[in-house]
Amino acid sequence: MIRILGHSSIVAALLVAGYGVAAAVGGVRRGRADLLSSARVATYATFALLLAANLAMVYALVTHDFSVGYVAQVGNRSTPLFYTVISLWGALEGSILFWGLVLAGYSAAVVFLNRDRHGSLVPYATATLLVIGIFFYLLLLGPADPFTLVDPVPADGPGPNPLLQNHILMGIHPPLLYLGYVGLSVPFAFAIGALLSGRVEDGAWLRLTRRWTIAAWAFLSLAIMAGMWWSYEVLGWGGYWAWDPVENASFLPWLTATAFLHSAMVEERRGLLRMWNLSLIVATFLLTIFGTFLTRSGIVASVHAFAEGEIGYWFLGFIAVCLVFSLALLLGRSAALRSEGRLGGVATRETVFLFNNLLLTVFTFTVLLGTVYPLVAEAFRGVKVSVGAPFFNRMTLPLIVALLFLLGVGPALPWRAATREELKERFRVPTIAAVAALAFAVLVGTRNPYAFAAFAFAGWAGATNLQEFWRGARARMRAHGEGPATALVRLVRSGGRRYGGYVAHLGILMMAVGIAASSVFRVETERTLRPGETLEIEGYTLRFDGVSAREEPRRFVVWADMALLDAAGEPREVLRPRLNFYRTSDQPVTTPAVRERPHRDLYLVLMAFERDGSSVTIQALVQPLVVWIWIGGVVVALGALISLLTGRRRGKPGRLSRTDAIRLTRAPTAGAP
Repeated sequence: MIRILGHSSIVAALLVAGYGVAAAVGGVRRGRADLLSSARVATYATFALLLAANLAMVYALVTHDFSVGYVAQVGNRSTPLFYTVISLWGALEGSILFWGLVLAGYSAAVVFLNRDRHGSLVPYATATLLVIGIFFYLLLLGPADPFTLVDPVPADGPGPNPLLQNHILMGIHPPLLYLGYVGLSVPFAFAIGALLSGRVEDGAWLRLTRRWTIAAWAFLSLAIMAGMWWSYEVLGWGGYWAWDPVENASFLPWLTATAFLHSAMVEERRGLLRMWNLSLIVATFLLTIFGTFLTRSGIVASVHAFAEGEIGYWFLGFIAVCLVFSLALLLGRSAALRSEGRLGGVATRETVFLFNNLLLTVFTFTVLLGTVYPLVAEAFRGVKVSVGAPFFNRMTLPLIVALLFLLGVGPALPWRAATREELKERFRVPTIAAVAALAFAVLVGTRNPYAFAAFAFAGWAGATNLQEFWRGARARMRAHGEGPATALVRLVRSGGRRYGGYVAHLGILMMAVGIAASSVFRVETERTLRPGETLEIEGYTLRFDGVSAREEPRRFVVWADMALLDAAGEPREVLRPRLNFYRTSDQPVTTPAVRERPHRDLYLVLMAFERDGSSVTIQALVQPLVVWIWIGGVVVALGALISLLTGRRRGKPGRLSRTDAIRLTRAPTAGAP
């Protein structure tokens, strides 16, 4: 019964979404308000149907209904309830089902929040979102059907992938990733809506897109950070980023979305980069689909690639169709996309943003090249080629350092032009901060030139961004007689978009410093210890006190008791690195013991043990400032939240009444196809 309910909901969603596309497009072209209204209802109905299908799957998972194909694939009676529920997105079919729900939710939200706005643009955007949804519903009825019938019904299933049930972060990282990935469909839909409706010159699509893009970018930023944290806490290799193909797949749209958030301001302020901004949004959407293709096609070997099958061809076909359609629209509107203004001098904010976009684009192509080159080489030459971390580090470190420099230059420069005196005034403190950071890096023993540059430019950029808060607050204090705290709060509330951006910059700088410090000053050692023996590393003394084990319902756990001793040789606390043995995996899953502190982490991994407990092999690492990577990620999200909640609504003049919206849809649209 539950299988039929879920399958029928998807079939109905496909039909309703198809009607919604026809009604939205027909409503615009014929000026029929009733059709536009029914398209909105169809969008809401699609969300309700996908919600029903997802709830049906969760119910099947929780009740262990192994007649449902997906449950038989990932379910297990001994798996805890939390991991049973989140296994919804643990394999191919469930993740596509969840993707469909998130997309339908975004579509319904777009329709509801813009139900009275902008004539033909929003209906075309709605149709675009529904078309994307139709692609995923076809997958759910074809190669990724989660509701297939299993006969005979097995008594139990293998359970989720061990890596997906080894840490609570798997309940957070994938949903954030979907909210980021799928959220970037909304700017794409508005861009296509603008191109189809011909409204590319008035900036309406940019105003509609801004908050959606910031929200999706924030979710994607948090997802990437949560994925790094999961890698650090679960995989037991002591790192958080390995340039894995699937990691790169999540990073690529983040880079292009970041470029868009900056270049969109140039278009709003100066009327420049219209074609570029639309192209960036199209590229960002295509990269999200490409990332899904990499993750779910099984074409790459990765700890993150949890599925494989023929579905990759579907994604490639969809990417090709979207690319050709988008390029045709862009070329068709190229005359209207010519920029009106001109760049100011070199020392202007728009020029810095242009350089920022150039560097981010080169960064994107570099990562994309390193990611797809092995696939292309194998496809055309039949040879396996590996592109590892050394390539990415060598190619991207100069770009990262240059971006850190621009992160400090941009906020300090005005639009259009600045005088020499202004430049001296604005860069005096940041220059002092950069010199101080450089001196500190020398004192603590930095020898890597890129690390020198990273610390110096991080100091420079941090001072520049903080200085903007000080300058604004001081101006308010003088003008309104406000106290420092009141002036700062009101400053941020009145200019949320600007100051939210500066907060996000500070978060990125925290992450950059954490990454640079933990990479340059990382110390590690590996020792085989007998009970009572000690290991020393960077001032820490650890004593091995014995091996313990216990049987859990779904796994067998072995851990080593490592006592951290104080200066008197007395135990201060006990760290327990573990190995978890799952029945469905030949390899144990490592769970390191991490002692996190603001200045450095102590990271222990149980590499091996004797069954009689006579010895263990322990890898110990000390890494400075790692915790600031996670804090920086949260600060980035906080900056995005400030931008979303406190920014002024530049788009208010474009808000239309329901009557005006209907009237506009009836009016001929210049250049509309």
